[in-house]
This record gives sequence, structure tokens and C-alpha cells, in this order.
Amino acid sequence: MSAHHPEVPGEPTRTATSLAETAMAAVQKFGPVNKIHQHLCAFHFYSHDMTRQVEAHHFCSHQNEEMRQCLIYDGPEADARLIGIEYIISENLFLTLPDAEKPLWHSHEYEVKSGVLSMPGLPGPIERQDLEKVCRTYGKTIHFWQVDRGDNLPLGIPQIMMALTSDGQLYDHLARDYEKKYNVELKEETEKRAYMKGPENGIHPLANGAGRGLQTVLREVDCKPTAAAAAGVTRVFV
Repeated sequence: MSAHHPEVPGEPTRTATSLAETAMAAVQKFGPVNKIHQHLCAFHFYSHDMTRQVEAHHFCSHQNEEMRQCLIYDGPEADARLIGIEYIISENLFLTLPDAEKPLWHSHEYEVKSGVLSMPGLPGPIERQDLEKVCRTYGKTIHFWQVDRGDNLPLGIPQIMMALTSDGQLYDHLARDYEKKYNVELKEETEKRAYMKGPENGIHPLANGAGRGLQTVLREVDCKPTAAAAAGVTRVFV
């Protein structure tokens, strides 16, 4: 388990379980997971609290040329924890969203051009070829597991995450650690990516929380029952 976060509690995986997993993997199909073809590394912060910043490893597949969907883990290792998801869409699709939806999405232009969004292990020219596309996109990210505060299980309610949009936001120690781990120099990457373009119409003013913080909160409401349940049952859940 990653040394950066507390170990997940629970009994170690038994040999019998591992053997069963191997047998099932030989028979079952994993179509959605097998479509994953890309590893992106970037940083997210909680939309209501920029002081809480998380290194996020995205494992992505294309739905089509204008949409990708990504599973987000707290590291690239095989035992990394699944902490969230991100949907990435083109500018064209973003512009079709209702205005009330747009603040939930963040731009990628700064992340890409500053060098803090990368594809670990890929040669620079190949990486930059795809990042030219990512630079023009928007993403919607939800984290379920707050590993930054040391939670060893996914506690609390899901939170909307945002991406970096300007210099001075990313903690310096995270930037230095990032450079060391992935053998990159952010200043050099910024220079190499200077030619890249963001959204054709500029970053939409309603994106990135429309410039404000957004926090997911839980509110108790009456649960709408089925017709059968409404016909005399006083409690929706047993």
C-alpha cells in the first residue's frame, strides 16, 4: 500500500480469494475497463477549499472524439485506491450544457500549459500531441475518498473538485515532489507547451465554479416511495 496514506483496514486478501479472482478473470469480460488506454496525472483541489490539494491519477477511455471518462486513483500502483471520477468533454459539448451546470466543470488550459498535467512515461512529442486536445477541454470531477485528510475508508459525501487555473495556486512542495517523481521540470514544460491553445472562445466565465467555491452538502428530505410502498407502508426503508 502507498506510503503516502494510511493503510486500508481489513483482513489481508486470502490465497483462495486470489485464486478465485484469477479464475474469474480468465472467464469474464471487462469491456469498460479494457477500453482504458491513457494515464493522466494532475492535481485537484476541493472546490470549496483550495488549501486541500490532491495528486490525482486518471485512467481514461474515450467514449468518442469529444468525450473521455476517467477513473481516478491516489497513485499509479496496482493497489492504489479509487478516489473519484472525471468526465472530460470538448468545448463544443460544454457550450451545450445548461448554465446551471457549467460551474461544476473546470477548464484544463492552465493545467496543460503550466506542465502540471502530464502523461507519465510517454515521450514528450507523443504526450504533447494529445495534450493539445486536452488543453481545449473541460472536466467534471467528483472525489469520493478524502485521502488528503488521512481517511482510510471513503467517508463522508462526494465532493466537487476543481483544477488549477493560475500561478501560485499549487503548493511549492507538491510541485517539487511532482518534478522529482516524474523527472520533469515545470519551467521547461511550460516553454515547450507555450504554443498550445485553450478553448476557441476563451475559458467560459461560468466554468471553474463561476469564480466561486462550491461545496456538496447533505440534506434530509422525504423519500418518494413507489406506489406499492405508498399504499400503507409508513416507512420507506426497512
